[in-house]
Amino acid sequence: MRSILVIGLGRFGRHLSIKLAELGNEVLVVDRNEEIVDKIAPYVTQGQIADATDEEALQAMGARNFDLCFVCISDDFQSSLEITSLLKEHGAKYVIAKADRDLHAKFLRKVGADDIVYPEREMANRVALRFSSRGFFDIFPLGENHSFVEMSVPSQWIGKTIASLDIRNKYQVNVIAYRRDLEIHPVLNATHQFEEGE
Repeated sequence: MRSILVIGLGRFGRHLSIKLAELGNEVLVVDRNEEIVDKIAPYVTQGQIADATDEEALQAMGARNFDLCFVCISDDFQSSLEITSLLKEHGAKYVIAKADRDLHAKFLRKVGADDIVYPEREMANRVALRFSSRGFFDIFPLGENHSFVEMSVPSQWIGKTIASLDIRNKYQVNVIAYRRDLEIHPVLNATHQFEEGE
């Protein structure tokens, strides 16, 4: 369990906060809009109505006490930069900031952001990969040249082992796990024989 501060409760900030809380983290959310904070408060550890560009308000949040701080404001360039900078000045250990453009990301890094997320871009890439690839259920990119891919077993592989198919050499793919009846099983060696429905 980690302690996480989320500043900015637009669509991304709200979804992020709820998911982080569902995963067992302690989540403090902050936004200027009382109505938005009230709506999300039941799903997180604590909600606070504040202007995070106000240095005193931000200092009172105790940025140094959080494992992670998310700045989920990208539509207000100035506020995003100010909040990121103030968080670092007040001892935030790790600041992740949302950006929509590379220029925004460049300035966020200059003022101290440890990491940048581009939610729309990242989701668009993932959806494009998923729906342009036949037989793929999901794709999790690990960088430019590597991904985790969840796919159905091709019919010509049924009844054959990983070794007999020579998957690694023929396709440059490593099979790391298979799913059967909603259970995931690690592949510990190349003797696994594929079955229908995996």
